[in-house]
Amino acid sequence: MGLIVAGKWVDQWYDTKKSDGKFVRQDSMFRHSISDEADSLFPIEAGRYHLYVSLACPWAHRTLIFRQLKQLESIISVSIVRPEMLENGWEFDTKDSSPYTDPLYQFNYAYQLYLKSNPEYEGRVTVPILWDKKTARIVNNESVDIIRIFNSAFNSLTGNTDDYFPVALRDDIEQVNQRIYDTVNNGVYKAGFATTQEAYNGAYTKLFDTLDWLEERLSKQRYLVADQLTEADWRLFTTLIRFDAIYHGHFKCNKAKLSEYHHISHYLRELYQVPGVSDTVDIEYSKIHYYASHDTINPTLIVPLGPEQNFAASHDRAKF
Repeated sequence: MGLIVAGKWVDQWYDTKKSDGKFVRQDSMFRHSISDEADSLFPIEAGRYHLYVSLACPWAHRTLIFRQLKQLESIISVSIVRPEMLENGWEFDTKDSSPYTDPLYQFNYAYQLYLKSNPEYEGRVTVPILWDKKTARIVNNESVDIIRIFNSAFNSLTGNTDDYFPVALRDDIEQVNQRIYDTVNNGVYKAGFATTQEAYNGAYTKLFDTLDWLEERLSKQRYLVADQLTEADWRLFTTLIRFDAIYHGHFKCNKAKLSEYHHISHYLRELYQVPGVSDTVDIEYSKIHYYASHDTINPTLIVPLGPEQNFAASHDRAKF
């Protein structure tokens, strides 16, 4: 995991010396939207936009789920990077037979997209990347923005008006999102990438405090907010689906497995079984990424064979 400095790629891991061993995530820098407003840089058009993702990245996974739920498969094309992230960051294959190619520019590395969009850009190179084919620019690289664009911007083209961020529930959704982002979505990374015991202990404690809170909340209601699926559920889902196979061991989040939480585990299975969602999940790809990329955490780069999981098993969430 490197970054771009003065127009060049630099292979450099996160520097935690200035943050007392704590992992600090870089803010996303491309934050444009897509709309039908007259002065919009990025108007609503079918086939104009392209999504670059990793199947391992929970932030990118959110956008794939919304692409499925909102029936945008024919509207927005997609490319997948290789599972490993090594000295050149996210990579593409160049062989046409590979599923991990860049069909637009035949680039080798995702950082080339950032420099094509803005030669002056400096910082980390992350996915997801929502790309405009017409102007050859990054529209947005913030997953929260992208799922909200997908939630409503293309409704007139698809006829799908399902709303996962309804106005009446936004305050409640944002309140839940804030805690889950800080302590769970980003919390597993804070534990896994910590370089001091104190930083790790703090992240670990907050993570499991929130999992206990979620278990209690889900013992009383079917979903996180009100009685309907919202973006809060999907933002949590992409961390939960990777937890037992990756974060429990690789990131030392090992107080308990999610399979040991009755309500969370049944909730996870229900979300996985929503039509189209299972198509976006690839746990084996995800394990390869984490275990075979983070040599500072896993020096042998051995990818574990387990655990055995069955997200298609029955659940009891219909009782609510």
